[in-house]
Amino acid sequence: RFDNSDILNSTSKCKMPKIKSLSNACKVSFSPDGPISDEALERVRALLDEIRPIDVGLDNEAQIARNWNNSTRQPNGRRGRNGANQFTSPIKYLHIHESESFSMGIFCMPPSSVIPLHNHPGMTVLSKLLYGTLHAESYDWIDVTDPTDQLQELSVRPARLVRDREMSAPETTILYPNRGGNIHTFRAITPCALFDVLSPPYSAEKGRDCSYFRKSSVRETPPVVLPGEINSAEVIWLEELEDHQPPEGFVVARGLYKGPVIRR
Repeated sequence: RFDNSDILNSTSKCKMPKIKSLSNACKVSFSPDGPISDEALERVRALLDEIRPIDVGLDNEAQIARNWNNSTRQPNGRRGRNGANQFTSPIKYLHIHESESFSMGIFCMPPSSVIPLHNHPGMTVLSKLLYGTLHAESYDWIDVTDPTDQLQELSVRPARLVRDREMSAPETTILYPNRGGNIHTFRAITPCALFDVLSPPYSAEKGRDCSYFRKSSVRETPPVVLPGEINSAEVIWLEELEDHQPPEGFVVARGLYKGPVIRR
């Protein structure tokens, strides 16, 4: 009988790089349908908790972020002469690994940059803030029975606020296909890096394409019957952008991952 703990035990004995330990745990804990069990997901979360910037080649960037946060941050979120914003580079994505069961990558965000409101359909996502501080806002869909014609015509859906707060490194969160804040947006307060583990990964062919959303400008709330446990004050109406396209101006550049390489 194969025991998942064999990999974790052998990892500690040979002092395998932490990122490879994490990858090995993902290989036995995730399937093409997602986590194989709650216990398997927890093992992955525990290993992700141990990942630090130095483990993925981001120690220098983390040091810059710490210096910026402690000594160079200005009230308006800018730095440099005449208040000029020196952080005009786009968000960078560092790809680490992808298989049919999971993917791993890191978003490096300059201050004031925003990852717009988007979802992870049918996916479980672990996110580890490696360094820095960001503001997270997330929602879950509210299931509505017998949606009205008006609701369908407006192409809006009700959602419930799950999280609206600052996150500071190190912090790990988990969202699930139908709970935990599957629809979310991030705004960087300081330079920061967000390590994402997705299971299963995005796949347009399998119906897991990323969609982007905006808060609806509908002035009159469509008539719907909300579940009894939902407080109407928590409800927000979201509208999906067309053809899975992100908002205009949202740019993510491919960055160079400098940590240990994950082999298939």
